[in-house]
Amino acid sequence: MKEQTLRKVNVTRYVTPLREGGSMPAIVEADDNFLYVIKFKGAGQGTRALIAELIGGEIARTLGLRIPEIVFVNLDEVFGRMEGDEEIQDLLKSSVGNNLALHYLSGAITFDATNNKVDAELASKIVLLDSLLLNVDRTVRNTNMLWWRNELWLIDHGAALYFHHSWQNWKEKASLPFAQLKDHVLLPYASELDKVSGAFSSLLTAEEINRIIAMIPDEWLWRDSPFESVEEHRAAYSEFLQVRVAHLQTLVNNAKDAR
Repeated sequence: MKEQTLRKVNVTRYVTPLREGGSMPAIVEADDNFLYVIKFKGAGQGTRALIAELIGGEIARTLGLRIPEIVFVNLDEVFGRMEGDEEIQDLLKSSVGNNLALHYLSGAITFDATNNKVDAELASKIVLLDSLLLNVDRTVRNTNMLWWRNELWLIDHGAALYFHHSWQNWKEKASLPFAQLKDHVLLPYASELDKVSGAFSSLLTAEEINRIIAMIPDEWLWRDSPFESVEEHRAAYSEFLQVRVAHLQTLVNNAKDAR
């Protein structure tokens, strides 16, 4: 099994809030002198959004898609005391400790399907990825993709795996098609779904899924958990994803119908 690790950095400077959606991400500088877009565990959806970000991003990376480096980010309590904005101050105070961030792609522009062309194979990979992850947030209104150095990069998978906010009937949902896929911004271009599904099956093995799930910090899994142990919680994520992979043909057929 591959080494199960993400780099860890410490926030040295809070640069600016992004104020996008309800998660209140921000640009920060870390002790490696790089800028990152940080997702705070103290935001509205808590650690579940960070877990979805980690799982979604690393699965995309396994599939060969471009994802900014994901890192664990430690936030010291001093930042909460220094911030003047009361709302941001509360967010920082409730996020002391281990958070998640993506490397900031300086100069990147938001993907626009009318101006940035995506070939059928890449579009098919992204559509099938989001169907697998139940990602509701890759629409024309909010593509969550960036165009950087003439390449397409995926960001923000925090809205994926939405079932885990309640875990209600999750075993039944694992094998079902993804109804919201009809709103996917790249669906009209995804004509190579059968071709890419084979690669998904070969790359997303049980071992690879478990490797990614093992990256989730124990403390994130303890928060408001419906499971009796961290091990049981990890096993549920792994089972859900393995069932999704086993039902890829169902997802492909659903995407074809939606097109």
